[in-house]
Amino acid sequence: MIAKYPPMGWNSWDCYGAAVTEDTVRKNADYMAKYLKPYGWEYVVVDIQWYQPTAENHQYIPFSELTMDEWGRLTPAENRFPSARDGRGFAPLAEYVHSLGLKFGIHIMRGMPRTAAHRRLPIAGSAFTCDQAADPHSICTWNPDMYGLKCGLPAARAYYDSIFQLYAQWGVDYVKCDDIAREYPQCRREIEVISQACRQCGREIVLSLSPGPAPLEQAEHLKQYANLWRITDDFWDEWRLLKAMFERAEKWCVHAGPGHWPDADMLPLGALRQCSDAKDWTHFTQAEQRTMMTLWCMMRSPLMVGGDLPKNDEFTLRLLTNRAVLRMEKESWCAHPVMRSEEECAWIAPRIDGTGVYAAVFNLSDEERLVSFPQDAAEGTYTAATELWTGRKADALTAKLPPHDAAVWRLDR
Repeated sequence: MIAKYPPMGWNSWDCYGAAVTEDTVRKNADYMAKYLKPYGWEYVVVDIQWYQPTAENHQYIPFSELTMDEWGRLTPAENRFPSARDGRGFAPLAEYVHSLGLKFGIHIMRGMPRTAAHRRLPIAGSAFTCDQAADPHSICTWNPDMYGLKCGLPAARAYYDSIFQLYAQWGVDYVKCDDIAREYPQCRREIEVISQACRQCGREIVLSLSPGPAPLEQAEHLKQYANLWRITDDFWDEWRLLKAMFERAEKWCVHAGPGHWPDADMLPLGALRQCSDAKDWTHFTQAEQRTMMTLWCMMRSPLMVGGDLPKNDEFTLRLLTNRAVLRMEKESWCAHPVMRSEEECAWIAPRIDGTGVYAAVFNLSDEERLVSFPQDAAEGTYTAATELWTGRKADALTAKLPPHDAAVWRLDR
């Protein structure tokens, strides 16, 4: 099964935007292999515009010249990814990531480059040309690089087949497809065609759909055609966005399961926005970072770190290597909230093996607060309770929490 558990890895967007380079990707892969791999972290994902030679930051340059092959398929910009020269694409970088025991992923926009359609380039492996597949009325509102495709036509399927076959040849393990998850009903058929091309390319590839919020009423369709889908727009290091995630998590948690995971987006931890003059650090407090990790793991969201990993401090590394907290991603099921107000929240997640449950409390207020897990929601009696962030045994499921902090216990029967 593809994505039996929520994928865990690193994505280049939060720290380097559209300007990530091969050197940065390799350094982050090296760090992951050395420090994070033993804890389940494995995906290294190159985000948007790896085919744009002049990208410098998080901004897009409209109508810039993109690198592509003779069949209209985007290829890595060689000035940023030098191992891609001589038509090798991402194969050498993927091979390097695989040599570390990790997996390699890329970001794509739905559709094809507009210039491929304008030039009427042939579609590899078919008798069609790109202009026959392109829909010039379907253009992303925030990045005009691409045309969507006329997915009722065989030319569209031929184009998507051609790019996923290329990704399979490169050794890609994860594809994040953008400008699609929240675009129902316009992109419903396009999601299906992309999914079919991905599943029939000859390689197991995780398919992730962005950006959110995906429509809740399309949950069953998303579960059938994607492995993950975003439930929010881009998530950044602001408390208001984190607090709002509790409502989204409550609505989507029932749809999490093997092969299909609602995605709360990247973890903006550590060194962010590194292609700007600010060289910024996450604006989340340590308490807020614990809350984010606790909620993401309880709801079993995919975990994709957005910071530049080699710049991690000791706290960030400890946060990402708390084996007891991360274990919830694989050992729990049917997680759900049992109480939520403006000031506090509590979640429970039974363990799959029936030996107990995980119970979490969150202080959503701006003041220190004594927060207790509701005793009538604990679903049985337990012989032991351990708080997972501190490792301390507990007699009661009560914690005095700073503003925006969390506590989570493992309860054993």
